[in-house]
Amino acid sequence: MSFVRPVFALAGLLVAAGFGTSDANAQQIYRIEGSDGKLTFSDKAPLEPNPRATATAKAVPLPMPGTATDNGTLPFQVRQVADRYPVTLYTSAGCAPCANGRAMLSARGIPFNEKTVASNEDIEALKRLSGAASVPFLTVGGQQLKGFSEIEWTQFLDAAGYPKTSQLPTSYSPPPATPLVAAQAPTRPAPSQAAPRAAPPPLPAPAATSGDNPAGIRF
Repeated sequence: MSFVRPVFALAGLLVAAGFGTSDANAQQIYRIEGSDGKLTFSDKAPLEPNPRATATAKAVPLPMPGTATDNGTLPFQVRQVADRYPVTLYTSAGCAPCANGRAMLSARGIPFNEKTVASNEDIEALKRLSGAASVPFLTVGGQQLKGFSEIEWTQFLDAAGYPKTSQLPTSYSPPPATPLVAAQAPTRPAPSQAAPRAAPPPLPAPAATSGDNPAGIRF
């Protein structure tokens, strides 16, 4: 089974510094991912699959270099890896290893999302995700790394295919850190639909007082 993603590229030169743009020379390029994970590029569309076959081709637009994504404006090579193996860092306030891990990712030019763990809901969600309530916690695609180890993190980032040195543009700004569990505004109780109560009957007029019952008490 293969997945095909059409992407609009140029027929001109493809240089390491970026990609040119020319409407006159634009052509359609297909990114073909085989079932073994091997990627190939071709300017020819693949043949239509056999309608009786269970495997079908799937066409998905592939963002062009320089366009905004959830990770911001990324070079093409970095975006390819980030789309396949996204990186998420889980941190908490006052955590020195968390700060070291964040600095390591930033220095290497790794686009990542940061999730903060502060509330009880955050802690419970982290336990369900990682099996523990400790930070820093890093995910690279489906891989989970507990605690900060520059050697271990480097090995997994290298295996995922991230560049060893930063290729992010100087204008790149990482997304702000967000809570692991989004805070929900308290909901107001719905107004009661019960029938209005009847007004209480008027109190009886006080009895005339007498010398033997000056308070006018009645039984």
